[in-house]
Amino acid sequence: MPSYATLSALAGIRAKSWAHTLVSMLRDEGILDVTPDKRLKPGPRFFERELAESVRAGMPEQATESTQTITIDSYLIDHPSKTSLVRVKGDSMIDAGILEGDLAVVEWRTNAKPGDIVVALVDGELTLKYLAKDKEGYWLRPANPDYSPIRAKGTLEISGVMVGLVRRL
Repeated sequence: MPSYATLSALAGIRAKSWAHTLVSMLRDEGILDVTPDKRLKPGPRFFERELAESVRAGMPEQATESTQTITIDSYLIDHPSKTSLVRVKGDSMIDAGILEGDLAVVEWRTNAKPGDIVVALVDGELTLKYLAKDKEGYWLRPANPDYSPIRAKGTLEISGVMVGLVRRL
């Protein structure tokens, strides 16, 4: 983010107080924030986008105006400090709608329940699969019939739970 002096210079205004006033207004609106060392950073509303009411996937209907806004982060992420994006490789989860190149939104935690899509460390290797449980214990289930279920020969550890998905078309 630019400094106050850079903001003033970009706007062609000599008074740095103008930049301070502008930043204060943008901070009040949640568009900008300040780091502990007083540098500017994006605020919670910085990446906000307009949310269209809805679009029918069937017969067309009259469009409506929208005044609601949303950020992708606030929509997908409940715990930002425990969440990151992981690029998906492979096609073992295609029947779950997860394709190679997608970004899985993963909340890093060790607790999960059967049916959750998890990032798991199985016998020292990471994978993304459904967590399943039967009388023999926990195992991993792919969402592609070309792949076999995975039962750990040694250890199965849950690293995180997928809480969202991002795909670029």
